[in-house]
Amino acid sequence: MIEIGRAKRATQVYGFDDIAIVPTRRTRTPTDVSLDWTIDALTFDFPLLAAPMDSVMSPATAIAFGKMGGLAVLNLEGVWTRYEDPEPLLAELADLDDPATATRRMQEIYSAPIQAELITERMKQIRDAGVPVAGALSPQRTREFAPVVEKAGVDFFVIRGTTVSAEHVSTSEEPLNLKDFIYSLDVPVIVGGCATYQAALHLMRTGAAGVLVGFGGAATRKTRNVLGVEVPMASAVADVAAARRDYLDESGGRYVHVIADGGLGRSGDIAKAIACGADAAMVATPLARAAEAPGHGYHWGPEAWHPRLPRGERATFGPVGSLEEIMFGPSHTPDGTMNLVGALRKALATCGYTEVKEFQRVEIVVH
Repeated sequence: MIEIGRAKRATQVYGFDDIAIVPTRRTRTPTDVSLDWTIDALTFDFPLLAAPMDSVMSPATAIAFGKMGGLAVLNLEGVWTRYEDPEPLLAELADLDDPATATRRMQEIYSAPIQAELITERMKQIRDAGVPVAGALSPQRTREFAPVVEKAGVDFFVIRGTTVSAEHVSTSEEPLNLKDFIYSLDVPVIVGGCATYQAALHLMRTGAAGVLVGFGGAATRKTRNVLGVEVPMASAVADVAAARRDYLDESGGRYVHVIADGGLGRSGDIAKAIACGADAAMVATPLARAAEAPGHGYHWGPEAWHPRLPRGERATFGPVGSLEEIMFGPSHTPDGTMNLVGALRKALATCGYTEVKEFQRVEIVVH
């Protein structure tokens, strides 16, 4: 513990930029490395999820990502469930250069009501393409639309917010009882974000199949600036991984997947997240650089269009390549923004590992 004056003590914490992975005494051939990730009854070709953000995931890009072998999550509170054809609105936002004007226009666009029939339609569109279906709601809208989502036949139900707890206390509304809710569903639930051992342990006890660690896309969130809330990701992932280990003993063998969700702008960050104990990573910023991204070079999360307290402007990215090139290469940039799967495979091979789960044991250093 570190003393901050005489009245406060704090823990030293670390972000991904503060740590590095240490290679072992052996190396491997990259083609010998398996990146398969199995959660519930499904196995994916690599441990990456596409984040439910309108700037990166449309039904079309979700289908494309799924066909590549990953799990794409569609935002069920976004423009695709508020408008029959949101493309003109996305193009309009792309033409707005002034950040304040863009924020006000986003607030107007996202004030339209969510249409239950569009949730069903979008989920069916993805399922008909033959890929796994996952949709995300915030805790505030989960109770309202959960029956629609479950009836639509999703493979995974994602409850995602800036900070999600298993024990929300309110004197003005009936809070969502996560434990009762999750056990009432017939589909696996991934829930988060959280950033501490205790919060993660409580979420695991609700019956979740996976827990999101972090506060979402770091490039689009400014929660630290507006609310003063942040936990650097390396420490957050390691703490939640410890909760997973203890819950495994407590529950008699029930394994909950730890999914890093934030601060993953480059392929090296993904490798570091797994080295700290994550089973998978939810990515957004790299996918916003794809030529097919619905954001047309811009990237934003739900905080950017909050009706009363927007947190963070749209991030601006120039496209670097196609979605396939960003995932599998070939890369023509040396900064870790392309060939995410190839880079992760190379990281494991460089350190002598052939399985993602084994890579969680790799040595790391602080620098």
